[in-house]
Amino acid sequence: MSQSWTRIWAMTKKELRDYRRNRFVVLTMAVMPLVFTVAPMVQLFAVKITTTSPAFNARIGLSLLYMLIIPAIVPSSLSAYSVVGEREQGTLEPVLITPLSSQEFLFGKALAALLPTIAISYAVFGIFLAAAATFAQPAVATAIFSGSHIWIQLLFTPLLAGWSILVGIAISTRSADVRTAQQLSVLASLPPLAVVALITFNVIHASRGITIGLAVALLVIDRFGWRAVAAMFDRERLVTGRRG
Repeated sequence: MSQSWTRIWAMTKKELRDYRRNRFVVLTMAVMPLVFTVAPMVQLFAVKITTTSPAFNARIGLSLLYMLIIPAIVPSSLSAYSVVGEREQGTLEPVLITPLSSQEFLFGKALAALLPTIAISYAVFGIFLAAAATFAQPAVATAIFSGSHIWIQLLFTPLLAGWSILVGIAISTRSADVRTAQQLSVLASLPPLAVVALITFNVIHASRGITIGLAVALLVIDRFGWRAVAAMFDRERLVTGRRG
């Protein structure tokens, strides 16, 4: 069956409507960005530090790392709900017996988790940059805008989200309980974030070559991970198997 963007977008819109009706999803998408907007601002603006302080770079790195937690954690919770949530609601079988192909089903689910995550992550980062330019100490604002922090955020946000979505969908297809799937997905989303944290805290020197190389490696992993998830997706087992 040829891939149809019309069917993919229909799947995405259906998933987004389901998110709006799910209280846990709504709270996750509202509360987590709020927490990870306020926390880094408090970290930088409420504490008086100077460029000679040993904690200066560590505070900036920690504040910026908060922003990367959003694309790592939020989509993992959304994608973990994608299959097992449908099964628990009794809506999985009607969707799977439609002409929608497995690739279209998975792609639609992935887009529904990716689009709001990217929008929220970049919006939060934009608010943080505006606040830093307006309220932060000059030394803090200079360190944020003059270094590699901005393009690291822009580059790794979709890549971290992509990884989290892949592992979330993979776990969701094999889980029988939404809560368990979400907990496992959050844990599985952390390894790439740990590598980015090493760059943020300058444990790995954030040269342009190293950062781009790590980003390309994560992109390749995401690409092959998508194939693995598609191979794991067994429509017949999901339709005829036991409910969670």
